[in-house]
Amino acid sequence: MSTIFDSHCHPQMAQYDKDREEVIKRAINDGVFMICVGMDLETSKQAIELAQKHEGMWASIGLHPNDNLNEKFESEKYKEFLQQDKVVAFGEVGLDYYRTKKLEDQKFQKERFIQQLELAKELKRPLILHCRDSKAGSTGRAYPDMIEILKGGNYAINGGVIHSYTGSLEEAKKFLDLGLYIGFNGIITFARQYDEIVRETPLDRILLETDAPFLTPEPYRGKRNEPAYVIEVAKKIAELKNEPLEKVIEQTSSNCRQLFKIS
Repeated sequence: MSTIFDSHCHPQMAQYDKDREEVIKRAINDGVFMICVGMDLETSKQAIELAQKHEGMWASIGLHPNDNLNEKFESEKYKEFLQQDKVVAFGEVGLDYYRTKKLEDQKFQKERFIQQLELAKELKRPLILHCRDSKAGSTGRAYPDMIEILKGGNYAINGGVIHSYTGSLEEAKKFLDLGLYIGFNGIITFARQYDEIVRETPLDRILLETDAPFLTPEPYRGKRNEPAYVIEVAKKIAELKNEPLEKVIEQTSSNCRQLFKIS
């Protein structure tokens, strides 16, 4: 079987403190290459260290919208990280109104997001974007706000992926029009509302991901997620699109290499 890419995972997190090396080895032995994604300065530093230690792993660095909600974006520190070996993207960054409900906090998120986008654009790095809407009936929607911001500053010029996609089909098409990829993970193995979006998204614009240790796919739900389980996401996409599994693996891996410029 071809190499398969988990385009978004967090093996540096505390959930793996007892068996991190075993988890990484298990994935690599299964032919899984990984993008280790940072969420703040510390986890970004850890992502770089892991990527530089392991063949088959690369790093992305960024400040997650929910982390340290009053923390200013330290541009120079992230700029230094972005120029280190094996750092292939900027993220995850974005908007999250699910846990950030106050309008003034959402405004701060948007201002900090734009600062991050400016840096990624300056250094010509692809983006790993996090976007999560508020609960139904709550104030504000993150997806339309993100689309408006990306369009307004031409921030998708160097490409990127909207990870863990949970927006609408109409919004997915707008992200595709911006030249972005759509990232699908274990959610699609147990939540049927995304079936049509998977079917309608061209295979050459899809990235596979786990978001491990979160969002464990069937048949492992209830357990800690890990990068080796990305194969279950590939199987579900193959089923929904009525395509051979090997084709899904080959195309999505090619997509990942192309986006992150991995030879």
